[in-house]
Amino acid sequence: MEHKNYAVGLDIGTTKIVAMIGAENEYGKVEILGVGKSKSLGVHRGVVNNITQTIQSIQQAVQEAEGVSGLKIEGVEVGIAGQHIRSLQHSDYITRDNSEAVIEDIDVDRLCNQVYKLVMLPGEEIIHVLPQEFKVDGQAEIKEPVGMYGGRLEANFHVVVGQVSSIRNVGRCIKNSGLDLSGLTLEPLASANAVLSQEEKEAGVALIDIGGGTTDLAIFKEGIIRHTAVIPFGGNVITDDIKEGCSILEKQAELLKIKFGSAWPGENKDNEIVSIPGLRGREPKEITLKNLSKIIHARVVEIVEQVYVEIKNYGHEDPKKKLIAGIVLTGGGSQLKHIKQLVEYITGMDTRIGYPNEHLAGDSDPEIASPVYATAVGLVMNALKNQKRIQITNTIQEEPQASLDEPITETATNEPIPAPTKEPRKNFMERFTEKIKEFLDNAE
Repeated sequence: MEHKNYAVGLDIGTTKIVAMIGAENEYGKVEILGVGKSKSLGVHRGVVNNITQTIQSIQQAVQEAEGVSGLKIEGVEVGIAGQHIRSLQHSDYITRDNSEAVIEDIDVDRLCNQVYKLVMLPGEEIIHVLPQEFKVDGQAEIKEPVGMYGGRLEANFHVVVGQVSSIRNVGRCIKNSGLDLSGLTLEPLASANAVLSQEEKEAGVALIDIGGGTTDLAIFKEGIIRHTAVIPFGGNVITDDIKEGCSILEKQAELLKIKFGSAWPGENKDNEIVSIPGLRGREPKEITLKNLSKIIHARVVEIVEQVYVEIKNYGHEDPKKKLIAGIVLTGGGSQLKHIKQLVEYITGMDTRIGYPNEHLAGDSDPEIASPVYATAVGLVMNALKNQKRIQITNTIQEEPQASLDEPITETATNEPIPAPTKEPRKNFMERFTEKIKEFLDNAE
């Protein structure tokens, strides 16, 4: 079966790099055509710190995905994450020259562009400006001001900020791997698209994506993103603690965590013991599962408490901001036994594990529906959506037609000329991607 309209998501994580190829089927679900996975060697806490190793890992994942699907990968949608990402709240307003004219897209653009002029710390740049709600002449809680009358347009914004150098390094890795950068997406937003339902976003929900190097948080309320944060701890710190606490190798610590690890120490009896082979003929080590759970528990509590501080910073305790749908856990770290119960115990909020299977075709491989692949699935979904929008734009530009309600101007020869069609607005992420591409081309 030949797929013309396929898209690729590339999740550059701290522990793994995933290249995922997907296409939309006739039911509007995402059909995964191929997945490639490689060990991530040049990334630390979501930030590239070795360009050469990262390029090799990307190429390995891409080649594997191409081999499985029989398709050629050219452009990729890439996720941005890492400890350099931070967010802030900001309010701004513009005064319109003519309050008798209706508010248009251009006014909203002018207001958003004003936010980009905020002074950031050296080396930082605004990468997302997300309007929360608008006010027109003091009238509050307006979701879409376009088409309304008013002189003063103001809005509350959720502003996401990141280190430009870190993002450019990701772009450099993509380019040197022989790929095109089709788009950039904030990873918590990609994961949210894959595992959250619209009802949860409306009711209020906190998505916690526990990765290898970082834990990403995205909070939604009334269908709008309200807060994002990246906590520089993930599954790797738990593995490091097991390695140090039990004096064993890192790969043994990782296996112990996956096979026998639990976030709830009370579950294990004192006489449950696992034996680890010794190095070069040394005696095997015996580790009690109770001790193993205590080490894991201490670290997971630390991560969850930091996330809970961010949820409180958003204002969860305010009745108007209450997160009715509670917490959704996803990412590799959410696979840890009893983590759901521990999160509920610490936060007092309803919790579930988020699987990206809702948007996948029915015959998908069960492995792909694992929380481990939530970000990659979300990136593929975003790439397909952007692709569809570009196709619609191209169709509009290729076939300009005058609709019945559009004014038709006449020339001296009396030939009707269709009114110019309105081009869809580019969102800032598209403009930012173009800027990164331009920078990389000029850096050659």
